[in-house]
Amino acid sequence: MTATAPQVVVTGTLVRIREKRLEDAALDHEWRKDPELAAYDAAQPLTMSLRAYVATVADEIETPATHRRSYSIDTLDDDRHIGNLMYYGYDPGRAEAELGITIGDRGYWSRGYGSDAVKAMLCFLFDEMGMRRVYLHTLTWNDRAQQAFTRAGFLRVREVRRGGYDFVLMEVLREQFELERAGD
Repeated sequence: MTATAPQVVVTGTLVRIREKRLEDAALDHEWRKDPELAAYDAAQPLTMSLRAYVATVADEIETPATHRRSYSIDTLDDDRHIGNLMYYGYDPGRAEAELGITIGDRGYWSRGYGSDAVKAMLCFLFDEMGMRRVYLHTLTWNDRAQQAFTRAGFLRVREVRRGGYDFVLMEVLREQFELERAGD
């Protein structure tokens, strides 16, 4: 691991997106074990021990993958770690990746933190990484997430079925995002 503090990659109006640190692992582990949060990800709750999870996180921090990166979401006002954001399936040739987010701290749900984190991350992905398209899949029944993603600039593309679940595929193109950002 590096001896330097985790780098802040981008800041929004409510949140700061930063590199993961080992101290995040215990809270992340709790969120991943939560059945309700797992349901929002169309996943089973994590059954891995905290010790094994910490080892996995340590490996990811020490040798980050090129096709996926996870970041922590901290509040600006009280520097509280409230969730995680990641991109994965990064294809440099197509300049696109899929986005995922979890606001694990329920006290920050429906208060604009998720939309702000997504908007900030889109700035990073488009401006710093040169992506042309960012997409995501959210469960068809998750209206709150769909509204948050729409506020962040995503457009609904179509419904898809994956792994026995029904999702809404949403995307945002760099040109569309830049036009909306210029209007803000």
